[in-house]
Formats: sequence, structure tokens, C-alpha cells
Amino acid sequence: MTAQPAPASLARPVTASDPDWWRGAVIYQVYPRSFADSDGDGVGDLNGVTERLDHIASLGVEGVWLSPFFTSPMKDFGYDVADYRDVDPIFGTLADFDRLVEHAHDLGLKVIIDLVFCHTSDQHAWFQSSREDHAGTHADWYVWADAKPEGSPPSNWQSVFGGPAWTWDARRGQYYLHNFLPEQPQLNVANPDLQEALLDTVDFWLDRGVDGFRFDAINFAMHDPALTDNPPDPTPGKRTRPFDFQLHLHNQSQPEIPDFLSRIRQRTDARGGRFLVAEVGGGQAESEMKLYTAGPDRLNSAYGFLYLYADRLTPENLAEHARMWPGEEGEGWPSWTFSNHDAPRAVSRWAPEADRKAFAEMALILLMCLRGNVFLYQGEELGLPQAEVPFERLVDPEAIMNWPETLGRDGARTPIPWTASSPHAGFSPVEPWLPVDPRHVPLAVDRQEADPDATLHVARRAVALRHRLEALRTGDLILIETAAPVVAFTRGDGDAAVLCAFNLSGEAADWSPPSGWRVEEAVNGGDLSGSLKAYAALVAVRA
Repeated sequence: MTAQPAPASLARPVTASDPDWWRGAVIYQVYPRSFADSDGDGVGDLNGVTERLDHIASLGVEGVWLSPFFTSPMKDFGYDVADYRDVDPIFGTLADFDRLVEHAHDLGLKVIIDLVFCHTSDQHAWFQSSREDHAGTHADWYVWADAKPEGSPPSNWQSVFGGPAWTWDARRGQYYLHNFLPEQPQLNVANPDLQEALLDTVDFWLDRGVDGFRFDAINFAMHDPALTDNPPDPTPGKRTRPFDFQLHLHNQSQPEIPDFLSRIRQRTDARGGRFLVAEVGGGQAESEMKLYTAGPDRLNSAYGFLYLYADRLTPENLAEHARMWPGEEGEGWPSWTFSNHDAPRAVSRWAPEADRKAFAEMALILLMCLRGNVFLYQGEELGLPQAEVPFERLVDPEAIMNWPETLGRDGARTPIPWTASSPHAGFSPVEPWLPVDPRHVPLAVDRQEADPDATLHVARRAVALRHRLEALRTGDLILIETAAPVVAFTRGDGDAAVLCAFNLSGEAADWSPPSGWRVEEAVNGGDLSGSLKAYAALVAVRA
């Protein structure tokens, strides 16, 4: 494949010497298995990412976040790590990674990678050693416990992926904890020797030029050593797995986690200008996101699932957003995303099929107007809907377990369509690991490049708008009282303030704007006339 140069007009400001380059930044998430296949085996790889980095740079984003590419048996598609310091052969080699980083830096892109520090694969050498010896070097690097007298698991803790969070291991004669798959044994991150090994992993990737880390499910990193049973969750709601029946007070979210995060921050601060972000989900996400980012010695940012798992986009979502992060003294810095590899694509959750293009473009403008960092998931710039993957092609263990009750994760992980006329939309010359949805083919990058009205060009305008108006990157967010389905707010203050307004519905809505503004950017008929058309968005500056 031949990479096309990024348009010169979309060059980002130089940030290499700015230690706070990440504040208000837009980071593009790449799921490497599905981005671009350079070697014709049906699976995306690091060289494929490198060959397509110019597309990412053309969006005007500051950086790229790579989902795991480490050595792994792929039971959870890379989130079961067998070697933190090597590349799985399906993705390439360490030399391929080094070339990716070099090319990204040449394009002005920062490189963020995932670190999965709450569990490993059961094939990791640490676990193999731990299961063999009660007193060896790695004996306490995982969470082991004796059976209850009658042989049942040590506690009532349940796995995210279904069933008990404990599996019996005959070699060691004990149960081991796994908050996710049985093939993902839980690390005992409270162990100081293990912490040193994890910090050495941070150093390893910093030495290779990495600019930051996303810490996957980091609130699962430690557990209650007393193995206290979790209480039942009294909140009514849909429950698709045993995990949903409990309040997760003891198998995660322990008070010692911030101290470990501070140790990570010390390591990265010694290098300068690195970005650290936590993924935090669950019932205590709001307090934990703030805890993990409070003050100058913890992570730079955190993101949760306020939008990712929302069935609808409503003014209440935005009100909750503003309430959660008001910008108080000592408060950390949030990050936001509407879609990622773990959640069904936003346009399919939030808009009827006939309105998805208009909705996708409104949502792109809205995302870029939020206070905090922005994570843009691959394909979001194309307006891709959730792919339909037939049951016989599902590979995600969560999707298979909960089918057909949930949309699953496979539909958000299908290959990116690059060229509409090529086999498999230009992703690979052979059948990909997940099928290309036929509805994605007309949305291929080459088709949208040639269409001035395409969603791709709106995405570029939205990112450029965020760079052009500093208030959108770092200014305060103040909600304006409106009637649903309109949501409006200002960013920043004084002459530099920005007015943002959005119609979240498929019908026109009355809205009386304040005086003294002129439209800087708009989609779907957004204007200051007193009415916002269906899925209209506008961003205005002082007249």
C-alpha cells in the first residue's frame, strides 16, 4: 500500500518541548489487529500501522494510542500478556515497533501504548513459576488462596467474563484469582518485588521512545487480602452475568493503588513530557478517576464509561459530565471517548440508521468541544456504525458468552475500510480475522477523501477547530440552561470564550442563542437563527 502525505494545512503545533502537550490533546486509538494488514495474513500488524500513520496525522491529532501488541496467546486478543517486553509475531518485531515510533515522531505524533498491569496470561513465565512453587521468586506475584474446608472457592467474587473469579490449580493445590478470563490470572500488585518488575517494564518502553501509557483496568490492580465476600448490589437493572449482582468492594478498588501510581509517575517524570492515563470502570469510577489523578504526583488523566456504555446521548449525560469535573483546585484532568474497542460504536447506540451520517458529524464536533482530552477511536472519523458479525464468526469471549443479549465487542473491532474497490476494502488481500461489514465499504477512506461532504472532512475540521480555539482545549465548561433535546455550554471566558450548541435529536428544535456571537463552525444547519435543525451543531466565537 502507498501512504498518502498528510495535508500541510493540518499540521499540528510543535509540542515536542512542552511537558504539558497532552492537556486538551486529541489521541487517536488504533486497534492493531484491525487497522492494516501489511503481510497478507488477515491480521493487522505494526508495519500496517506505520504505513497508515499519514492518515492519522492528516486528522491533526497529537498522538496515537496502540492497543496491546505484546506476546500473547490471544485468549483476550492481547490483553492476556505473556511477555511485556516483546512483540507478538502476529504483529511483527521490536524492530517494527521502533520504526513505527520513529515514523510517528517524524510526523509529529506522540505514541501511547497500553500496559495491562492487573493481570497477565497464564502462559507468562511469572505465572508458570508461581504455580510450581509456594516459596519461589514468583510465589506471591499472583493471588493464590486455599479452598474453603468443603472445597469451594475462597470468596464469592465473580469474573467480569462470567462465572467465579477463582480457578483451582492442581499443581499448586490452591485457587488463583482472575477478574477476567481464567487464562488471565490476577497479579498481586501489592507485592513490592512485582512492582519493581512492572516499573522496569515502564522503563523498557520509555527507552524505546514511547511518549505515554494507558493503564488498562487499573482499578483491578489490588485486592482485599482478607478475601472478604462482596455484598450484593441492591440496584435494579439488567444483569447479563453473575458479576452484575455484586458491589465490587473487595476484589478491586483498594486504597493502596494510588501509591503504586505515584511510583509510576516518578519514573516517567524523570523522562519529562510523558502522558499517563487510567482506564477506570465500575460503580466507583467517578471517585477513583479523581483519586488516581489528584495532585501533581499521580496519573495525568483518567477516563471511564460515562459515554461508552450509555444507551442514548442526552443532555443529562452532559450535565453529569460537567458535574463530575468542575475544575476545582487540585482536581485531576479528565479524558473522554464515545467509542473504543470494548464498547459498541456510538453511532449505532445513539442514532437510527437513516440518521447516522448526520449524527456522526454532530458527535465529532461535540466530542472536540468537551473539556478534557479526547480519544478518537479508529473508524470514528469515517462515521462507521457497529459492524454486524454473524455468530459463527464471533471470536470475542464476552460476545460469545452474552450473545444475543449484547452487541458484543467484535462489532467494534472489525477491519478499517481503506479502498472500496479492493478485496476486503483494502484491509488485507485475504479473508480478515473478522469480516468487513458490507455497510462499511461505501465509507472507505478513499471514497471519503474524494467527497468534500464526507464525514472524514468534518472530522478534520473538528480537530482543527479544537487547535484553533484554545478555550476548547483548556477552558472551563459552563452549561447553559436549555430545553431538551438541545444542549449548550460555553468554554473559557472573556473575549476568548466559545459558545457550543447541539441538537441531539432527529427533529428541528427551538433555541434562542445569547447575543454577541458569530458562527465559527457548524454542521447540519447549525446557526444562530433561533432554531437548530436535526442533529445540528454549532461553535461560535465573540462577534
